[in-house]
Amino acid sequence: MALRIVASRPDPAIITLPWSVPLEEWGEQYVVPLPRGLSRHVVRIVRLRDRVYAVKETVEDIAFREYRLLRDLHRLGLPAVVPQGVVTGRVDADGEPLPSALLTEHLRFSLPYRSLFSHGLTHDSLPSLVDALVVLLVRLHLADFFWGDVSLSNVLFRRSAGGFAAYLVDAETGELRPSLSKSMREYDVTIATENVFAELLDLQASESLSHEVEAYDIVELLEQRYAALWEQLTSEEEFSADELWRIEQRIEQLNDLGFDVDELDIVTDFDGDRVRIQPKVVEAGHHQRELQGLTGLHVEDAQARRLLNDIAAYTAHFNLGREDRHLVANRWLDDIYEPVIAMIPADARGKLEPAEVFHEVLAHRWYLSEQAGHNIDTFDAAADYFATVLTHKPDEAITSAPAAITPDA
Repeated sequence: MALRIVASRPDPAIITLPWSVPLEEWGEQYVVPLPRGLSRHVVRIVRLRDRVYAVKETVEDIAFREYRLLRDLHRLGLPAVVPQGVVTGRVDADGEPLPSALLTEHLRFSLPYRSLFSHGLTHDSLPSLVDALVVLLVRLHLADFFWGDVSLSNVLFRRSAGGFAAYLVDAETGELRPSLSKSMREYDVTIATENVFAELLDLQASESLSHEVEAYDIVELLEQRYAALWEQLTSEEEFSADELWRIEQRIEQLNDLGFDVDELDIVTDFDGDRVRIQPKVVEAGHHQRELQGLTGLHVEDAQARRLLNDIAAYTAHFNLGREDRHLVANRWLDDIYEPVIAMIPADARGKLEPAEVFHEVLAHRWYLSEQAGHNIDTFDAAADYFATVLTHKPDEAITSAPAAITPDA
């Protein structure tokens, strides 16, 4: 049987991987060491020159189905790992068939939930993890995607301005539908609560999570947060014709949640005394797009909100309110953001991604200012943060090779 590689953006180096060897036997020449996690498949993270991939062994039909579905999600701009290709026709040295393999691009600065807790995450951060999972699930549902296996294990988390952003990493049971019924949404939420409940108990059994945490309270919070966010994004609102300002207010509320409104369905009654509005197409990433348009930086939405706030403070401090906003943002980029990022010690660049480092510098500046009773300069705060805080954090980016350890998938 001939080896066949189907790839969206072919990397010739993929051919050099040892496809005639079972994935679990791949050596440290290829495998990147990452924290061990649970998976129903054999998964390895491999480095090819300057690129890093996740490789998962599975059945050929399932591999192609997931590959195409992940490509669809990527085209829709949804938070999911980016598919790179499928490898079929694998055989070992004796000519026996081996499973097909799905390749996805490794999501930098991301960690499975188990690794977050092994890196010192406490139960106080559980609501932030739940919120990240809820936002991901709502975004997928708004795009008429049925997941079918919602869990912490099927998500990778990236830090985002003190909170988290969640990315779908396993779409094996998923399906993009013409429309998603309420019952299918409710089924996904039910699956989420059951899986998260079991995962929290498992963390407690392994002593990775405090036994004081009531798993039932966390899954109840998940249900509540999902219902509240879905209601806010999709509910119909009615008001009088004298309150048209509430249309703008509703849009601002959605923007504050990080979502854009592409279309509103506005209906008036027969004599025009009452107005009804309902968001029709809602996309996330409002602050992301605003910051990228101003500075070219592409970061998580909560990080973008924090950076936009600092640009606003910079504008006010230097009395630049009448200047072109794009020019001010680029001045802030040159004067503040890039010099702070350049200060990061070389041996600490794998700790956090740059935008998260900047967020933490701002939080550290506030802390030092409160302690001192006066404003602390950003660069002084950055120097203190790098010396006293960042150097003690674990690396969250791949900075070295070898050691075959299975990550979550």
